[in-house]
Amino acid sequence: MAVSELVVRTRADSDALRRQAVEVEDAVWGPLGFLNHTRAHREHYDRLLEDHADLQLCLVDEATGRPVALANCVPVAFAGDLSELPAEGWDWLVETGGTGRRSQANVLGALAISVPVAERGKGYAFRMIGELHRIAEVNGFERMIAPVRPSAKTVHPHATMTDYIGWQDERGRCFDPWLRSHLAQGGRVVHPCERSMVVREHIAFWETWAGRRFETSGDYTLAGGLVPVAIDVERQCGTYSEPNVWVAYTH
Repeated sequence: MAVSELVVRTRADSDALRRQAVEVEDAVWGPLGFLNHTRAHREHYDRLLEDHADLQLCLVDEATGRPVALANCVPVAFAGDLSELPAEGWDWLVETGGTGRRSQANVLGALAISVPVAERGKGYAFRMIGELHRIAEVNGFERMIAPVRPSAKTVHPHATMTDYIGWQDERGRCFDPWLRSHLAQGGRVVHPCERSMVVREHIAFWETWAGRRFETSGDYTLAGGLVPVAIDVERQCGTYSEPNVWVAYTH
């Protein structure tokens, strides 16, 4: 049986590929749809992908013409030291990219890598990290930065991110497999971004996502959440402040 050829294309290549990419992203991130409700996401994200369609990567199976992995990013201007990367992480990248000019951007910010469930375990996500780094270099960006969402942190929602990134597995490697993938591609951990994605919504919103009622104030875990959501019954609202980890790449 012939092996399918995988080719990297961009959303700018065709309307059909753009639509397919949106379908993949919606399917992959649907279970974590509450993350779409950060202010930066609502105000800027979809437009960013359109405005910079030539930078949004799709790993396409040439046999089917469909993407098997995506990598989304945004060009931003950042002149500070890496230690000054803000606690707002992902939201900051999206808002900065959404309000800035591409002609002034000197850094490529990686936003998300999406792989459909049926295509996981084939090394596609790891490859897309490298592809993002490649286009950062090809397009003349000084470096690439990424507010990485550690994949296994969902199992440890009460651990601080500072503690978590210091954990090691039985072989002495970084405990988190997704962080480990970034390190293997040449990235280095800068520091946690504690307010990377912040969602503030009415308590009814969180009850829908959690599938339960919240009768008392407190911290409650969510399926897929990296940390609990803080519920305030008196104010009838809940705040989810997701920490990520700044990872930086230089050429």
